[in-house]
Amino acid sequence: MKNESLLIEKAALGDEDSFSILINNYKNYVFAIILNFIKDYDEAENVAQEVFFQIYVSLPKYDQNNFKAWIGRIATNKSIDWLRKKRAKFKDEAIEELDNNVDLNANPEMILLEKYKHDKLKKALDSIPDIYRVTLEKFYFREKSYETIAEEEDVTIKTIASRLYRAKMLLREKWRYEDESL
Repeated sequence: MKNESLLIEKAALGDEDSFSILINNYKNYVFAIILNFIKDYDEAENVAQEVFFQIYVSLPKYDQNNFKAWIGRIATNKSIDWLRKKRAKFKDEAIEELDNNVDLNANPEMILLEKYKHDKLKKALDSIPDIYRVTLEKFYFREKSYETIAEEEDVTIKTIASRLYRAKMLLREKWRYEDESL
């Protein structure tokens, strides 16, 4: 522990060898945390690089209080940030795809009706829990198979079928609720 404190102090002052030793000591720990959030090995490696960079940049501000927990918090936050960015990007792509399907030669009423349906669908999708929404989006918008989704989510095919069924039921309820509230 005392040796680690000395390494941290040296690394905070810019000693690259000390920082390298710290990273080697904690790289498996950091990677394990990231893989709990991000199932794609290559993406997890990219996030790990971001974590190590953040540690390097933030090390001079570290207050010498439970280094492992501090690193774990950084890894968790970077993983959550990555998931949020991916979710936002995926939503933008799905919306853009829906927007591109609008026929500009159609009459204004049809365009308005399509936009209304699009907005209603987006609102309904946003209102269901992420675990179901993501499965639904992967299957219908990305056209992935049950097997591919199960592998990505590290669950059984039966679990994906169940999530997809539940997602459709929730979406149907939201859609019905929207119609009744008009």
